Amino acid sequence: MSFSLIGKSIKTSATLKINEKAAILRAKGEPLIHLGGGEPKAKAPIDAIISAISNVNSGETRYTPADGTREMKQAIIRYTDEWYHRKVEPEHVMASGGAKQSIMVALQAILDPQDEVIFPAPYWVSYTEMVKLCGAIPVPVYPEDGTFYPRIQDIEENVTSYTKCIIINSPNNPTGAVYSKEFIADIIDFCERKELYLIMDDIYHRLVFDGKQPINCFEYVKDHSENSRLILVNGVSKAYAMTGYRIGWAVANKKLIEVMTNVQAHQTSGPSVVMQKAAIGAIYGVQSCVESLRLTLENNRNIMMNELNAFDGVNVTKPDGTFYCFADFRHYSKDSTKLAEFLLDKVRVATVPGVEFGLEGYLRLSTCGSVNDITKGIERMKWALDPNSPNELYIGDRKLVRDWV
Repeated sequence: MSFSLIGKSIKTSATLKINEKAAILRAKGEPLIHLGGGEPKAKAPIDAIISAISNVNSGETRYTPADGTREMKQAIIRYTDEWYHRKVEPEHVMASGGAKQSIMVALQAILDPQDEVIFPAPYWVSYTEMVKLCGAIPVPVYPEDGTFYPRIQDIEENVTSYTKCIIINSPNNPTGAVYSKEFIADIIDFCERKELYLIMDDIYHRLVFDGKQPINCFEYVKDHSENSRLILVNGVSKAYAMTGYRIGWAVANKKLIEVMTNVQAHQTSGPSVVMQKAAIGAIYGVQSCVESLRLTLENNRNIMMNELNAFDGVNVTKPDGTFYCFADFRHYSKDSTKLAEFLLDKVRVATVPGVEFGLEGYLRLSTCGSVNDITKGIERMKWALDPNSPNELYIGDRKLVRDWV
């Protein structure tokens, strides 16, 4: 049996794979703690649920325009005005089956084989595979100072004649880093001068901590014409805890949106009308749910930081946002995949290997779960890894005995 070169080059999504393993173990009754999840545990906003149910009950669940319904576009326009102070027209907007599809369709609209796409590392696991799906070449850029905060020099040094696009994800998955206003201003200016496409993946932009404010990329844009190569991507998955609803969007120049819509039309015919109704309900509904989620995640972040800072041999940079901590476990293992498998096997704690995000020896730990999940999960990890831990550990009524070095 033969497969395409592109098909053979694509790896399994590490985050979806760990979710699948976790679900199987839970179904078997195992006492699993999931610290690898990439979705909030909060319920979807009631306004979203009511709006979706109303549409289902109407029976009008039919095809929509490939770039989204008129009402969905109006909601995106309002969201862009409210959060980015940028008034756009319907022709500047495309709704899609999640922010991921918006990025994928944008890449398919702009990339040719062998083009290069730059993004700071650590990076979201799908960036490399999405670029490869277009026959293009992913180029992760590692900050020279060893931090999670890139400088414009780091980006500039990796640009070649093949570079077509740069992707910026801030707040960042997996590190939780919020890039500085100066860096965002510099990268926008650089892309405008070099005529490079810039995808701003803003899916976590409202989930920021410590009094920080979401950074508005449009504050630094000089070219507001239809020649602008800025592509703003967002969606309802993270801030509204609506990961399963699969609605995202892109805001870009009219011609690019037209090309992206043509691509999407032949992929999926457009996003679900029911899910668009839900997203509209969330955007127009009471917004206190977002702030409630943000406060919960900030508190969970603080608790996880306390637990990790008391974990001998583990180093972690305090996240500025999102719901992840990206912790350095190289003191215990240089192989993050084996380490994650060890923790899942020995103490039933699910984590995501750092190598999937471009940095070996790290683990991505999620703060989406309960406080109990965080404290008990880190406790189990300490017991499994720290040689000074007691020989026995109880998980409920189950007694675990250390049988390894």
